[in-house]
Amino acid sequence: MLCQFTVKNYKSIRDEVTFDMQAAAISEHKDRIIKDVDGELYLPVSAIYGPNGGGKSNVLEAINTLVAKILRPIYATADTEGHAFLQKKIIVEPFAFLEEYRESPTEFELFFRTDSAEYRYILHVKRDVVIYESLDRVKLETGRRSALFTRDENGVDLKGAFARLKVSDDLSKALAVLSYLGIAYKENAVVKDVLDWFEFGIDFLNYGNPMQELRMAVSTSEDVKHLMLDMIQEMDLDIVDFRVEEKENDMIEVFTKHLVDDVETELNLSDESSGTKKLFGLLPFIAASLLTGTTLVIDELDAKIHPVLLRHIIMMFNNMEINTHKAQLIFTSHDLSTMNNDVFRRDEIWFVAKGKAQNSKLYSLVEFKDTKGGSVRNDEKYDKRYLEGRYGADPYLQTIIDWGKVNA
Repeated sequence: MLCQFTVKNYKSIRDEVTFDMQAAAISEHKDRIIKDVDGELYLPVSAIYGPNGGGKSNVLEAINTLVAKILRPIYATADTEGHAFLQKKIIVEPFAFLEEYRESPTEFELFFRTDSAEYRYILHVKRDVVIYESLDRVKLETGRRSALFTRDENGVDLKGAFARLKVSDDLSKALAVLSYLGIAYKENAVVKDVLDWFEFGIDFLNYGNPMQELRMAVSTSEDVKHLMLDMIQEMDLDIVDFRVEEKENDMIEVFTKHLVDDVETELNLSDESSGTKKLFGLLPFIAASLLTGTTLVIDELDAKIHPVLLRHIIMMFNNMEINTHKAQLIFTSHDLSTMNNDVFRRDEIWFVAKGKAQNSKLYSLVEFKDTKGGSVRNDEKYDKRYLEGRYGADPYLQTIIDWGKVNA
């Protein structure tokens, strides 16, 4: 699971912002939270709202950039064709409107959980050069905390479970220690636990190679296919099955089988409606996330699907009888049909908009305070008040209006 992510000096994000998937101590929908083995509570869903150009996508892109920075060297050395899009150099873009930020490193901090441990990973990087890096671990079974490594201007210090490992004296300044360990010690149990989360524990839709996503979208997994067909049936579509044909040059074709008045008809996916095509590009990722317990990150999820389906997908992640593997869904959206207290807890609704210096601000509904210091009630009409600009990130204004102490 993704527990918490903090970033500073990345694109439109000038000052430090924190995106938190830990459940707040609030009263609503207590049955819709993930309870981990040590009793800690986490959110299965979070949605980020805000105006166009406000910086919503940059929050998600910052997470993806950190993951790509770690995985790129590993995939490059493994010569994995399927991940060719990650083999290009990762350049981290700082806040551009002030020289002091252009000359300063971007700072990332990530808390994430595997089945056995919670990790805290910190990376400070200036463009492509690593300035500082560290990794800590807490074992979930015992609660024991230990440092695994630090890297600063004095070099690399491997500790704890990594104490017997070695790092090359001429380690490239552009190569993260975590990437190096993934290359040199991929069979080490702790290294594998960490890197498996980066590779398989979190998935991004809309940030990779479009052709690769197309190939992934028609999974050969029978479990994924069955869950996809179940979801399609719940949408009252007449598609009862689909099949995939492999073509030359790694190309594929998808065929859908329709049942209308007891007559079966097969269509090429290219002849289907744009809405059906979107479904086949999205549902495999949704199904795989629910079946394997990954964190799925999607930019502009509402642009891909009908509002009724959007609500249905959100509620699948919120339903702990369906979401039995601790899957998480994080997405940006403009759709207000789901912004209400039936669908979301207040800590699952986030807003992004720009301050007066073109710097993006990120904050959740549960932490928002009005000019009098009052909190948002859980029975408010969230969509109505958002449209009125009461929460600051006015959907029709790129920059933040006057919304009290949160603005700087």
